[in-house]
Amino acid sequence: MNCFSSLSPHDSRDSPTSGGTKCRCVFLLCLICCTACGAPASESRAPSDPLVYRIDYVVRPNRTDGTVEVTLNLLQSRNLLREVTMRPDNRSSDFRADGDLDITDRVVRWKPPAAGGTISWHVDVEHRRDDSGYDAWLGMDWGLFRAEDIIPRAATRTLKGARSESWLVFSLPHGWSAVTQYFSKSGPIRIDNRQRRFDQPSGWIVLGNLGVRREKIAGMRVAVAGPVDHSVRRLDTLALLNWTLPELARLLPELPRRLTVVSAGEPMWRGGLSAPRSLYLHTDRPLISENATSTLLHEVMHLSLDLSADDGLDWIIEGLAEYYSLELLNRSGTISASRYALAQADLAHWAASATTLCRQSSTGATTALAVGVLSALDQEIRDRSDGNASLDDVVRELTALGKRIDLVELAEIAERFVGAKPDALHIDKLPGCRNIATDNLAT
Repeated sequence: MNCFSSLSPHDSRDSPTSGGTKCRCVFLLCLICCTACGAPASESRAPSDPLVYRIDYVVRPNRTDGTVEVTLNLLQSRNLLREVTMRPDNRSSDFRADGDLDITDRVVRWKPPAAGGTISWHVDVEHRRDDSGYDAWLGMDWGLFRAEDIIPRAATRTLKGARSESWLVFSLPHGWSAVTQYFSKSGPIRIDNRQRRFDQPSGWIVLGNLGVRREKIAGMRVAVAGPVDHSVRRLDTLALLNWTLPELARLLPELPRRLTVVSAGEPMWRGGLSAPRSLYLHTDRPLISENATSTLLHEVMHLSLDLSADDGLDWIIEGLAEYYSLELLNRSGTISASRYALAQADLAHWAASATTLCRQSSTGATTALAVGVLSALDQEIRDRSDGNASLDDVVRELTALGKRIDLVELAEIAERFVGAKPDALHIDKLPGCRNIATDNLAT
């Protein structure tokens, strides 16, 4: 949404009305603007449910110095929310609040008044990922960052059974708009995470003078957004997703209802990063690389699978994302069978330079090696089940678990379809993993 921080001289034109009428008109216009920006007008009131309190996160970017002011407004009919604890990084500062505020060793504890109150802070948005660019940025014309960058994750102490009704509001410069994973085009954005009692915004946010294209694909509401004049390939991206998301829907029984792709050029980091129901992709990244892999689909797989793994097992998560990004291209006919075979051969060649699978963070070569392991596991399952099962079945069970993956679980699920301990997961074929886990693995 767009909210105006001030009125220009042209907003108050001369008219044959009295000065008092002019003042009343200006007052009414200001009231309308404040209501649109999420100020506590008629729609910002404590919920009627006695166990629900309202939170309004108001985000005000300051493009002149690259900072964001975040204000958390709390409305409650009684003392439901008793304490909020945040552990912000060193980009957040200037915390101010009603009630009791204690800041010790970068831990912020806020005890709001019983009837509600306000806590605010400032964030220096800019964050360099490495020498090749930033993964959070705010300039004169646009900004791109994650909600988690500006709103620290919080723990709360509440009355038993109490929960939040949370909203996200942007107060933006004239001509700016905002796109998030939540798909509201105007007005306060409802944040509703049924897995949590205290809802906080998450995912990628892009602000500024934006170009946006939206479409519904395979039951998923898709938006592609980025600053104008950044060569964002909005329709190209939608075309690739139109070809491939139907195949993803066949793989996974439940896809996210929304997908927001945000993109920008310099000075952003030249890669792709996923977040809840959203992903970032640098404008210079090809939608399909010369080796027939796709950073876009790799990140789509991450947010669709929504898997995490125990320490040292990042190769499983990265391997699945890369394996299935290539599978989507092949199954949809976006690339030919011969091109698919060449891509697999290129990954096998790259994998030869990897010395270990089990490491804290998977490198490109490690991920290529992981794709080889998963390909072998898929073939073994198909062979031993007479074509009645595949790695797809393993993935569906992994996603249904809804918890962190370890080697034992992967092997146990695969074993149900192979009929024996899978040879592809023999510990000797998983370099560097012997000290991670050996239970239920062939040794």
